[in-house]
Formats: sequence, structure tokens, C-alpha cells
Amino acid sequence: MTHLEGDIFDRLERFYDAVPRDVAHTEDFGGLVLFVRDGAGWPFYARPRPGATEPPSAADITSARARQRDLGLPEAFEWVHDHDPDLLAVARSAGLSVLEAPLMVLDPAALPAPATLSDVPVRLLDVEAAGFADDLSSSAAVAAVGFGTPGVAAGPVGAAERDAARQRPTDEAVTEARTRIISGRRAYAVAGTPSTGPLATGMYQRVGDVAEIAGVATLPAARRRGLAAAVTATLARQALDSGAGLVFLSAGSEDVARVYLRVGFRRIGTACIAEPAAVAAV
Repeated sequence: MTHLEGDIFDRLERFYDAVPRDVAHTEDFGGLVLFVRDGAGWPFYARPRPGATEPPSAADITSARARQRDLGLPEAFEWVHDHDPDLLAVARSAGLSVLEAPLMVLDPAALPAPATLSDVPVRLLDVEAAGFADDLSSSAAVAAVGFGTPGVAAGPVGAAERDAARQRPTDEAVTEARTRIISGRRAYAVAGTPSTGPLATGMYQRVGDVAEIAGVATLPAARRRGLAAAVTATLARQALDSGAGLVFLSAGSEDVARVYLRVGFRRIGTACIAEPAAVAAV
């Protein structure tokens, strides 16, 4: 590991630890910290605890999982393998299935103009727009359908399934999204036209000068048109323009990682996302 890469991993550790803290409280389990959201919203994870004197053990994982079950939370764990290399074997010995996702950072000089990547326009969600709540709903529906049919292959699933998956967001969710966008901590992008509706979506979350692009998804019927690349480039440009000095993401597979290579990202390591093996097999 180079000095530069070590600095990046340290910055990512601070980012992962900071992201949930304004909407969640923490509970420690040995070398792990569990983030428990205060109120409704997307649940968080357990991850290595900064400053822990010992690395997470299988017993720590077992205790955290029990607490997650008690709280009705997903038994989810996340960490960067390059920062905590011993945790992979420990997690598997504790009964977890681990996705090893390519961890990629942006080379700003290699970022192309979004309009060169697809013929479908991409826009950032506007908190002042009358349809902001509807945009959030549509974006979530695209993500649900896209991730429900993972990969990069095109298929028949499209607008009808998206519309069936739409759910009106709660007032609390709309307020949180609006507040975070205004503060610069979050941005959403969607690709589509008035006639097609949203076909692809994504978002970033930012703490300080570090931004993570996440949730990039495309309806299978709209794949192979450069939409994911265009959405990612739009978000990356917005993150840089808003003050981010480090933009990163985790790709769901090597095939997905190749999409991000087109946008100027390069692989620096591996992000681990773990859940119980029985869940992963479903």
C-alpha cells in the first residue's frame, strides 16, 4: 500500500463513521460499532469501531447480530478490506456471506462530460420543484426495480414495473432529503424524459470533502444506453463542484466496475458487504 492509498483509506474510514451520526446513535460490541437510526429511514450497518484496541472478533459479530435481530434490523456489516484485512475470514467463520466489491476512486482529470455518455438527459433533483416528492418516489422505484434485477444485461423489465413499485415517501423522508440536499450533504440524479419517466437514478452523500456515489441503478429495459455512466458522471461533477476532493464508490461486480472505468474511476481496493449466509442464498 502506498502512502497516498493509506491516506485515502484513512479518509474513507472517517467518512463511513461520520455518515450516519446525525440521524443515528451508536452501540459498541467489542471491535464493532452498530449504528441504529433514530426514527424512520434506511437502516444502517455495523462496522469496525474507530479506536478499538482489538480487531472485531467472531464473538463481536455474533453479539451485534443478536442486537440487530432484537431491533428488527438487517444483519448488515460493512468494512474496507484493505484497512481491516483480517475481518474477512472472521466474518465468514461467524456465518456471514461477504460480497467483495471493487472500491473505486475518481480521477477528476478523467471525468467526461455527462452529455457525451448517453443521448438521454440527466438532471439533478431540485428541492424547490413542485414535484420533488414525486421525483424521490420515482427515483426509489427505479432503484428497487434495478437492484431487483442486478447486473448490466438488458431485459424486458421496465416502466410498468417501476410504476407498480412507486410508493409515496413519508413527510419525514422528504424533509430529510430536502435538508441534506440544501446543506450539500446529498444529491440525487435521474435520467429520463417527460415521455419515458425516469429510467436510471443515483445519489451521493458527502461529509466534509469526501463524497460517495451510491444507489446507481437502471431499469433493465433501458440498459446498454450509457445511462448509468451518465448519471454517475453528473453526480461526480456535482460533488466536485460542491467542494468534494475525494469521490468514491463501490461497484456491485466486476461488470459494473467497467461502467465506472468509463467515467474516470480506478480501483484502489475492496469494500466488503456482509450478511447472513442464509439470507444471501435466497
